[in-house]
Amino acid sequence: MRPAKRITSTDVAREAGVSRTTVSFVLNGRPGQSIPEATRRRVLEAAERLDYRPHASARALAAGRSDVVLLSLSDLPVGTSVTRFVEQFAAALARDGLALVTHLAAASGRSLPDVCAAVDAVAVVALTPFDAEAAAALYRAGAEVVLGAGADVSAPQRYIGSLQAGHLAARGHQRVGYALPGQRAPERMAAERLRGVAEGCADAGLAAPVALRVGLDIASAARAVAGWTRESVTGVCAYNDETAIAVLAGMREHGLAAPAGLAVIGVDDIPVARLAAPALTTVAFDLGEAGRDLAEAVVAGLAGEDPRLPSLSSRPHVIERSST
Repeated sequence: MRPAKRITSTDVAREAGVSRTTVSFVLNGRPGQSIPEATRRRVLEAAERLDYRPHASARALAAGRSDVVLLSLSDLPVGTSVTRFVEQFAAALARDGLALVTHLAAASGRSLPDVCAAVDAVAVVALTPFDAEAAAALYRAGAEVVLGAGADVSAPQRYIGSLQAGHLAARGHQRVGYALPGQRAPERMAAERLRGVAEGCADAGLAAPVALRVGLDIASAARAVAGWTRESVTGVCAYNDETAIAVLAGMREHGLAAPAGLAVIGVDDIPVARLAAPALTTVAFDLGEAGRDLAEAVVAGLAGEDPRLPSLSSRPHVIERSST
């Protein structure tokens, strides 16, 4: 069956018995036009009956710019906290008539400026800073606003690591391990969290953490657990909750259970963290507020104001459960 053709403003005009110009004035809310209320209502009812949706390019032409905001997530894993951020960011943008498109460089294989031009983005946002060359390329691609949030992404990550180490040190652990993530994780973020763990250990008078890589498979986790056992490690800080749950699985291969065998603390407070065996202690943070603040910065930039970039630190805090 051949799909129905796209409904156009011409169809709406024919259905309502008015001109296309009148349809444009009504549907785009053009100011300074004296459209009788009965005519306006007739156009809106015709558009609803026909299930009319304005084409993006036509809407952009009428408004003088597009309504698309492009978010680059190329340097971040799309975990629970980032998902919450994206949801809040999209909802806040929608309240100002803006639509969110996300870009994952590894998945798309296309450069950010190429995608910016393809979707006609009016603004481009990332959670890490853009250098001058990258920003210039995005402006040339048509963006009016280019924002690289979180000017210092290192400090919040180090703080997360220091919270993990401090939690274990407060429970008497004298030798701490660190579970680096698998191969496809963002190395910079993992390194900064490890640096924070090292700083937390130093503040507590402990030796540097024993860092071992843990993939999301039992064999890799079991090897890491064996390595920590040889080094007399009693508590492990994991890069994130997925990695921490892998550590718990590796421990079971050696007949160990947390916290007696090894205490384990993760990051993110993903929904399954409380369902792990045992329930996983973790560092939680809420990026929802940051998403709303970033949407306000985008809107301010589009209005010609100097946007105030939000902090993405989001006040991390430890949620203590049975694994420590």
